[in-house]
Amino acid sequence: MDLDVAARLGDDLRAAGYDTSGVLERLGGSAHRALARGEKVPARRATADGSPLSTLIRVFLLGGAVDRAAMQRVLTTTGVDAAVAEGVLEADGDRVRPGMDLRPYGDDDHEYLVLSDLDSDVRPGPVRPDHVLGIGAASLSLVRATVRERVGSVLDLGTGCGVQALHCYHHTDRLTATDTSDRALRLAAATARMNGQTWDLRQGSLFDPVGDERFDLIVSNPPFVISAGEQRFSYRDSGVAGDGLVRSLVERIPQHLNPGGTAQLLANWMVHDEGDWRTRVGSWVAGTGLDAWVVQRELADPVEYVALWLKDAGETGRGDADDAAAEAWLDYFERERVTGIGMGLITLRRPAVDTAGVRPDVVLDEITGAGEEISGDEAAAFLARRDWLRATDDAGLLATRLALSPASLLEERSLPGQDGWTTVYRVLRRVGGPAATLQLDEWTQGLLAGCRGQVPLGMLVDLFAGAHGFDPAALTEAVVPAVRHAVTRGLLHPVA
Repeated sequence: MDLDVAARLGDDLRAAGYDTSGVLERLGGSAHRALARGEKVPARRATADGSPLSTLIRVFLLGGAVDRAAMQRVLTTTGVDAAVAEGVLEADGDRVRPGMDLRPYGDDDHEYLVLSDLDSDVRPGPVRPDHVLGIGAASLSLVRATVRERVGSVLDLGTGCGVQALHCYHHTDRLTATDTSDRALRLAAATARMNGQTWDLRQGSLFDPVGDERFDLIVSNPPFVISAGEQRFSYRDSGVAGDGLVRSLVERIPQHLNPGGTAQLLANWMVHDEGDWRTRVGSWVAGTGLDAWVVQRELADPVEYVALWLKDAGETGRGDADDAAAEAWLDYFERERVTGIGMGLITLRRPAVDTAGVRPDVVLDEITGAGEEISGDEAAAFLARRDWLRATDDAGLLATRLALSPASLLEERSLPGQDGWTTVYRVLRRVGGPAATLQLDEWTQGLLAGCRGQVPLGMLVDLFAGAHGFDPAALTEAVVPAVRHAVTRGLLHPVA
């Protein structure tokens, strides 16, 4: 796409108020929520005034057609002819309709415009082989999970339309974005220009475009879909069988991370009937020599997995062709004894100092609860807590003043009996923290209640042992593992 046209297009859309707040205000809350559910009629009724903003909403968010003259009144500097020539619009007599997906997108601090291809729910039938995916649940989950510390350099590997790069641009001095698809890079370049950003865009597979360069942050939403190795759609299929692409990506990351650098990628992995997913994925990350936090967020049934991705690419409603594609895919899973597909996030970090001879810290979690999604702040804090625990032996831990998180909540369950209620379950939970729970007995509950950051843990243990007639050494041995778990999950934190 001509980048000067992209810049003028961005100016025209912003002048019309085409951003997330403008769209919400024009539609109103009810119609906006309805549109998110795929119900277009309320939004269509709310945009009947013919204003520039309403025209843009009707075309790019509702997928409708408008009079060419109405669109020309919106694209005063771009011109409808230029937008049609670049494929952003398609002409249909004296009317125009969307040729691409062009939508506003924002976070708490910034507003963006994102250019991508139309999905199969807007343009029926299979998408084009070099289809460029727009904003979706996967890309948004990586946006949320990315650590937003200021860094010198970022690599967005497999940038697609550039959603990750839009965010990373604001906290780095140098942004490099790669993709195997020429079309993806052209749309990413247009997205960058529309938003006034400058990215170093390079074409190639995995780390090939960056040679031996190293980065402070690597983010990747790669084509992780697991199949026999066909490459029918570049946004989905890597051309590598099974989960080999993700494994290769993980294995090559250490050669491209600076000391203290972090890599975060979305991934799918095969789960076999003979073992735990942690064994498979754990072997990948353990071999990197990096600290790692791997979180499986979902385990998909193979039948449902195949149906999901066939529908996503518009490969439904074709009768025998659909059946043949599904059969071949499921045959592959059966041959490989795949009983499930794990979906999650892999976070890797190279220690800031040389840790030769020190075993990497690897944690593999299954966190599937609603509201327990991984955020960038949580990921950074988790890695920092694990690093602190590794550097703090038991004597140092006992000498530390610890305080309960202010978001901690104690939950108890009791059963009735002849002598009243008997507590049978106690759990300490940090509200909003992923997997931030610790099951307690009454003694650990009492001890942690004293963790207010005023005295060292060892003194609390001695006082508690004396009050209840326990051996201090035995109590220490019993509670230290629980305390370490509580620190890992952010239930307790050291007080300087």
